[in-house]
Amino acid sequence: MPEREDKPRWLAVPDELKVQVDDVLGARVTSARRAFGGYGPSATFVLTLEDGGRVFLKGVYPLPEGSAVRWSLDVEERVYQELGRTIRPWAPQYLGSVRADGWHALLLEAVAGRRFPPWAGRTAALAARSYAAFHASTIGGTLPDWLPRDQHLEFVGFWQGIAADREAFERLIGSAGHGRADARAWLSENLDALAAAEPPLADVGRPFALLHFDTRSDNIRLDGDLLRMFDWPFACVGPVEFDLAAFAQSIESEGGLPVERVVGWYEEVLRVRADVLTASVAAIAGYFADRAPRPDPPGLPRLRSVQRRQLKASLAWAARALHLAPPGWLAAVPD
Repeated sequence: MPEREDKPRWLAVPDELKVQVDDVLGARVTSARRAFGGYGPSATFVLTLEDGGRVFLKGVYPLPEGSAVRWSLDVEERVYQELGRTIRPWAPQYLGSVRADGWHALLLEAVAGRRFPPWAGRTAALAARSYAAFHASTIGGTLPDWLPRDQHLEFVGFWQGIAADREAFERLIGSAGHGRADARAWLSENLDALAAAEPPLADVGRPFALLHFDTRSDNIRLDGDLLRMFDWPFACVGPVEFDLAAFAQSIESEGGLPVERVVGWYEEVLRVRADVLTASVAAIAGYFADRAPRPDPPGLPRLRSVQRRQLKASLAWAARALHLAPPGWLAAVPD
């Protein structure tokens, strides 16, 4: 598995796009450093301008035939354009966009701050509290109708699907390698409980808030005590517990703090519904149980490794929340 994703170099960016960048920013780009993170091959650069300023460029471009990558930059641009006041100060400032030769790029504030991982207690606490403040800023409020209200519902039903699909069930067991026998026994014992824990997420009522829906280490920085978030194409409206569950398990999956500590720091600012959080955790674990054992999709060679680590963190959490026996077989699942 490659250590980082393959990204275009500045030389690959069309000259016409570079001219437009200079025009929009009102200053000439003197250097462009590739920025790595995540597992997608988007074109990302930290630009240095002749006046000393720095700008972040996120671009998409024509993909080779057969790639499994799906761009969503138009959606993300709409979020920056129409929700700019709502998502500030947690989001970077939107400076404009450019298009040329099949390329489309956003120009954004170059966010400073601490990168993750590694995670430490103090910085994780600051991040969790700031994340709660972000959710608290819109919870129960009015948000645009064009924002999806059903994205969290797409995670309901994966455990039921695995239970009904012998191939999916065997694929999940096979991911445990030498722990296959333990995985089979544990899943045979607990699959019904996991499947029963998902449906309540579909019945969750308000209050809802604006969700980032993709909050993980490569999409964030900690600037003082403020969590800065980028990559907003999945922004939607829904229960804060789902965003929190996804974020907390991603921290633990990277060798960070236990999810329960992250939830505790979050709740110092915004209380959550325990039953909704449990349903969210179970649903997220089901998603990774379905996706993580699959082959690498074309163009995304690191995706499954990330998902396997998140499967281990989320399923262990779901087992604790549902008072199930610990899924010790997860230790045999390779990163």
